[in-house]
Amino acid sequence: MRHGLCAAMVLLGWLSLGTAAEHTSLPPGEDAAKERLDTSRRHGEFVTVDAAGGPVRTWVVYPERKDKAPVVIVIHEIFGLTDWIRSVADQLAADGFIAVAPDLLSGKGPNGGGTEAFASRDDAVQAVSGLPREQVLSRLGAVRGYALALPAANGKIASIGFCWGGATSFAYAASEPTLAAAVVYYGTPPPDLSALTAPVMGFYGGNDERVDATIESTKTKMKALGKSYEPHVYEAAGHGFLRAQADEANRRASEQAWPATLAFLRAHTR
Repeated sequence: MRHGLCAAMVLLGWLSLGTAAEHTSLPPGEDAAKERLDTSRRHGEFVTVDAAGGPVRTWVVYPERKDKAPVVIVIHEIFGLTDWIRSVADQLAADGFIAVAPDLLSGKGPNGGGTEAFASRDDAVQAVSGLPREQVLSRLGAVRGYALALPAANGKIASIGFCWGGATSFAYAASEPTLAAAVVYYGTPPPDLSALTAPVMGFYGGNDERVDATIESTKTKMKALGKSYEPHVYEAAGHGFLRAQADEANRRASEQAWPATLAFLRAHTR
């Protein structure tokens, strides 16, 4: 009898640990992104979103839930729409959001392709660097309209971006007054924050001097404008820490930043 009770308690403990692990799981590092996509049980698909400047190829991942879900637009890094960004979208879906990740290089690559059409990462970086800001924001607006019209969407939408995408997430929040929230991973702010209405949460590596140099002035400006801006800086972590989790400091930063990201998004997209 006692043995059976102990076995039941051990089983319950393992189940509890499994639930906690699933709840606090992270997006993978870059080296594990393809495996995460290949083994995901969530429904993901590429769709085409009509937009000024040409159609936008967009990766959409749905959560497994019975009720309608909030939407998060996932804005890629300067590398374009990679497997890693798609795996971040998959993790957001695992955490209960409809994740929508547009390839903002759609139609800009060789033979009218997108990120996948470029011969090298350097070529993709150069192409993303040359994208006109107004066209990018317009395309994000088209993706926003598509996502909000999804039958499974609850009408609330936020943005999250990384590096170049972090700066773009900040800029999009400053241009789109209906955005519920914006998450900025190691991205710089736009020059004009006066029209921003969404709360912004930022995540930064302590060893990222170029980007970190903008944090205090952004705090001052946002406070003067009566805007909500909450930056988090993680000691010894570098730029791009969520992607580069093989580094111990980056891993520690990721383990703190991702739960904070989810709490922030959930609080503003109910």
